Amino acid sequence: MEIAKKIELGKTALGIEFGSTRIKAVLVDDKNAPIAQGSHDWENRHIGNIWSYTLDDIVGGLKHCYATLKADVREKYGVTLTTIGAIGVSAMMHGYMVFDKDNQLLVPFRTWRNNTAAAAGEKLTELFGYHIPARWSVAHLYQAILDREPHVKDIAFQTTLEGYVHWLLTGKKVIGIGEASGMFPVDPVTKQYDGRMLGLFNDLVKGVPFRVEDILPKILLAGEDAGSLTEEGAKLLDPEGDLKAGIPLCPPEGDAGTGMVATNSVKKRTGNVSAGTSVFAMIVLEKELSKPYPEIDLVTTPVGDLVGMVHCNNCTSDLNGWVGIFGEFAALLGVDIPKWKLYDTLYFASEEGDKDCGGLLSYNYVSNEHVTSVEHGRPLFVRKADSNFTLANFMRCHLYSAFGALKVGCDIMLKEEGVKLDRITGHGGLFKTERVGQSYLAAAINAPVTVMKTAGEGGAWGMAILANYRIGRNAGESLEDYLENRVFAGQEGVTVSPDPADVAGFEAFAKRYVEGLPIVREAVKSME
Repeated sequence: MEIAKKIELGKTALGIEFGSTRIKAVLVDDKNAPIAQGSHDWENRHIGNIWSYTLDDIVGGLKHCYATLKADVREKYGVTLTTIGAIGVSAMMHGYMVFDKDNQLLVPFRTWRNNTAAAAGEKLTELFGYHIPARWSVAHLYQAILDREPHVKDIAFQTTLEGYVHWLLTGKKVIGIGEASGMFPVDPVTKQYDGRMLGLFNDLVKGVPFRVEDILPKILLAGEDAGSLTEEGAKLLDPEGDLKAGIPLCPPEGDAGTGMVATNSVKKRTGNVSAGTSVFAMIVLEKELSKPYPEIDLVTTPVGDLVGMVHCNNCTSDLNGWVGIFGEFAALLGVDIPKWKLYDTLYFASEEGDKDCGGLLSYNYVSNEHVTSVEHGRPLFVRKADSNFTLANFMRCHLYSAFGALKVGCDIMLKEEGVKLDRITGHGGLFKTERVGQSYLAAAINAPVTVMKTAGEGGAWGMAILANYRIGRNAGESLEDYLENRVFAGQEGVTVSPDPADVAGFEAFAKRYVEGLPIVREAVKSME
């Protein structure tokens, strides 16, 4: 009854996150405790050699996700959701969405999975002296200019997926600074797009009818006013008409920013690893790195502090495929195994394997992997005739592989640059099975890894916290203090320290992984 009253009074916050395979909504109370959720499963489409989602996919998925949240509230608490304290929208990072002066999408949404802008990213990296990944919005824009795509002359506005959804709900063309830093480099001092690089880019593309700063969304920091839900936005979110307009929204953020919030990792010398369809590590830096690295992106926290990020396109997709195969085999035997039990059984079995996976090797590259310079997805499993081919080693190998490319990038920061870490927190689906993924990550980075009880909530919960921060912080209260004192104080977490034998085993696997990369690159050439 107490929660129902909070819902009726709007003492809540809603986080909505558009992930690669699922749109998730988490409703929290004024203490940031999850009280209801909704979801919608979706998949990207391969349209004309581009990974994309249509606008109908986006809007339809948003509506269905909210409808399932609304139904969950009604079923649990017997009330109809009519108001919310604040709303926040998050999504998979960056990509390319461009609109004309009439707000019409000019080309299909190009997601982070596309590597089509690699050449542009390399040219901009050289020009700026600053690493520009292929998935960043400015790389996609420059590639379209290089390719003389006819739509470029009509661009009036460029944004990202969460920026687009926020725009639909509020009419505001704004973006959180963490996501902005993956659209165009951000100056961590001014908290705005980097002026030097804006000038260099505009000089480079003098033939286009716009300045890049004029088509980018306005940057906002966590806690700032990002507009409110319009009548049109309310009807879009809730076609049944129960939801009222006027609800404040916080700045839209990418899944990297929400991951930092969901793991209390916005303070310097802290970090987090988000492991789902993709995997990325974020470490909040005390100072800039000594030089640009193609494996490391420089982005920011939701309040604008510099972050070293290793982003890998692949993590659990191939692993999920193998678990699905075992599920099909069980079904053939007439055994109905719940999905969670299938995962737990296979993951726990991996702990019985050899520390180095018995000489087995796999690459989980369902799509391209820029960290290891693999241009197209070719999932691959390979072994020698005398490798120790057991189920335990097979599963351990695929779990190690989920962190394989990530380790390549993290080793640069931790070993070459000497970046210091006080704590690192894991979150996302890979950590739902107790201990297993957590201990393997600890072995990969040779550092303690903490998983909170809220690890499975992920970015949608982080976005809900940012929404609550927008309306519930005290004057002058930093995001760091808000998280430390009001969200995570007293929260239970489990920390696993690296086992020296596991560390040595992962190092042996990683050596084999790096040395074997020519195999998967050859598979790209041979399997067109």
